[in-house]
Amino acid sequence: MQRLSLQTTCLVLLTTISVFTVLHYTKDIFAPVFAALLLGIVLTPLSDFWIRLRIPPALAALISTSLSLMSIMILLLLIEPYITQAINKAPIIWYELRETIDEFKRMLRGLERMSEDVADAIEPTSGEAEKAPAILPSVTDALFYAPKFAAQFMMFTGTLYFFLMAQNSIYAWVGQTFSEFGEEDLRHAGSQVARYVVTISAINLGFGVLVTLAMQLLGMPSPVLWGVLAFTLNFVLYLGPIALVCALLVTGIVVFDGVESFVPAALYLAMNATEAQFVTPTLVGRSLSVNPLLVFLSLVFWLWLWGPIGGIIAIPILIWSMSVFQSAYGQTISSGTPGKLRPSSAAGSAE
Repeated sequence: MQRLSLQTTCLVLLTTISVFTVLHYTKDIFAPVFAALLLGIVLTPLSDFWIRLRIPPALAALISTSLSLMSIMILLLLIEPYITQAINKAPIIWYELRETIDEFKRMLRGLERMSEDVADAIEPTSGEAEKAPAILPSVTDALFYAPKFAAQFMMFTGTLYFFLMAQNSIYAWVGQTFSEFGEEDLRHAGSQVARYVVTISAINLGFGVLVTLAMQLLGMPSPVLWGVLAFTLNFVLYLGPIALVCALLVTGIVVFDGVESFVPAALYLAMNATEAQFVTPTLVGRSLSVNPLLVFLSLVFWLWLWGPIGGIIAIPILIWSMSVFQSAYGQTISSGTPGKLRPSSAAGSAE
């Protein structure tokens, strides 16, 4: 019996590793599919609303999918002018940044070998300096990646539509097949995920406004751009804030002199650390009764598996899984005591 149990454990472990390895190397297929399924779960309250209005499932799915795509397109259209502005300013920033690099190089006169390495890595030879501008994606590159993007967009849209259309049937089938899960439990889990998405969106919106005001007070160019980037990149956990810190550091070096050059990046880093360590865990963790340790581990795992897309879907997947677990077994992991289980009634009173 012990040998069989050991064999079973090893088989389950190897199967799990194989599954996640396949998901890692086929993320171009499974990432948009998972994202669509998760968005469909988030739209559970909207689907329930269409049911109460007695709208046919196919029409309700079409309306929900259209509203979702319209919202995404509107967000992209709102962000696009600021992204275009940043791209247009990139050559100017690059030119001024090279002057800053030259100043750093002059400070390293005593380290000749290091200076030569920096010159070879960052700056081309004098005869080729004017012939090698910053490399930006060309129209050919955009056309090369267009089919891939179109295919992923079709997978995302198709999966979202057909999931929303068959959502009731899927929930009913799961409830009949697995006695632990009922249709209402799955709908409740979807409502919890929707609640999380609304909460985190509100947090990021407020954070973006504060970053805009802070950059305005510091005298940074285009403060609204930094606020928009702070709002959008904060959804891409870890990678987004790191990218924005680097951008603020480069812009600060170009715009300001001396120690003041590092103030924008340092201020943003402090604000982001405060939001990430106190605001988000407090609002998300307490309201949804999720252990912050599980939140962190989920972020690390999904970021490793699928990169930025994994960072976006990590916590919603965790929220959904925990809600289903709570409904199935009547217990939830407390956000205040790591590793402990508490009754679901206590979780309800905490909310």
